[in-house]
Amino acid sequence: MKRFIETLKNIYKIEELRNRILYTFGILIIYRLGSKVVLPGVNPNELGALQAKTADGVLGILDMFSGGAFSSASIFALGIMPYISASIVIQLLAIAVPYFQRLQREGESGRRKINQITRYLTLAILVFQAPSYLTQIPLEARVLPGTFFTISSILILATGTMFVMWLGEKITDKGIGNGISLIIMIGIIARMPFAFLGEVTARFERGAGGPVMVIVELVFLFLVFVLSILLVQGTRKIPVQYAKRIVGNKQYGGVRQYIPLKVNSAGVMPIIFAQAIMFLPLTFVRYGGGEETPGWVIAFTNYTGFWYNFTFAIMIIAFTYFYTAITINPQRLAEDIRKNGGFIPGIKPGKKTVEYFDNVLSKITLPGSIFLAFVAIMPAFAMMGNVTNGFAQFFGGTSLLILVGVVMDTLQQIESHLLMRHYDGLMKTGKVKGRIGSAASI
Repeated sequence: MKRFIETLKNIYKIEELRNRILYTFGILIIYRLGSKVVLPGVNPNELGALQAKTADGVLGILDMFSGGAFSSASIFALGIMPYISASIVIQLLAIAVPYFQRLQREGESGRRKINQITRYLTLAILVFQAPSYLTQIPLEARVLPGTFFTISSILILATGTMFVMWLGEKITDKGIGNGISLIIMIGIIARMPFAFLGEVTARFERGAGGPVMVIVELVFLFLVFVLSILLVQGTRKIPVQYAKRIVGNKQYGGVRQYIPLKVNSAGVMPIIFAQAIMFLPLTFVRYGGGEETPGWVIAFTNYTGFWYNFTFAIMIIAFTYFYTAITINPQRLAEDIRKNGGFIPGIKPGKKTVEYFDNVLSKITLPGSIFLAFVAIMPAFAMMGNVTNGFAQFFGGTSLLILVGVVMDTLQQIESHLLMRHYDGLMKTGKVKGRIGSAASI
């Protein structure tokens, strides 16, 4: 406790860090307040049907991402997911389309151009998603004429998503941590107390174990939380021997350093990518208000069903390899080592070193991707154990991995500011290991 208080004092002493943290809190408060503002022309007391739809299933996950804004018909109802979907498309295009590959190599100017294209694509996605969302609002909840309500609500929903995206960018630029990640995380945290209260109430009402089962669930949740931290922090160190150097008339011996390759270099990006794609059947068919839903759509929107979880897990494993390939370039690693006069003991420089890095990455990515997929589908098993749908989302899945990853990344940034100014870090021994420098951001 004493060390914690001392750390808070050190944070307060650093003006830049203090201002960044306060700025971040201020932006997040604005986001949460906006999530409570209901669309003009909607009676919030008549949204029972919409809230019932979002109580479980895939719509429940979508509501969790928006921090409850989806079920309350808020101006931020669509949240940040359209932007996430647009980012996925752009990153896929960066692999296959030479134009986007060229933009990636152009540095800051190319990055600005890619961000601009991503925003335009986000607007295009909103043109389809906003009308689909309006079909979910019960007719009895609408107090404005049909055409005027539809047009005005589409504009407000699109503006709301773009504003949330802007808030995330402001946090990244002037705050602490990755803005988009923090906005998603704060929405998940906002749902946690209500989910826990619902689970406790359900256990006592059903007489299914009462307080004993609640304690067992909390212990199991803690174990999953610890495993998720290990997944985020797990690394394999690659030894690099640097050649002897002569400075003046003195000869210095070789220096051995280590390159840490993370077991999960992609972070939570694969699970975000896969989740966004799993929303597509819901968006284009059932989410669009069709009365007759094809069987394959039902199968891929059944959160506890085999095909939903099997497809979700396979996609996570595939995206883990995909995003690791984007994040870590073995060719560049080998070149950097060679330019600095280093080599991996027992491995020839050049092509052999590249092959060695490829081999190591393949070996450590496989168990990392499988474990990531297993944690992602654990809520389905929790629901089979009679855990309420809302609370089951925190037994692994997207919510827990985002919470762990974003918190670790943000703490690492705070610790970097402390260490840079010669203060003690957040941990008594070692450093906080986030995913900065790899795939930290969403």
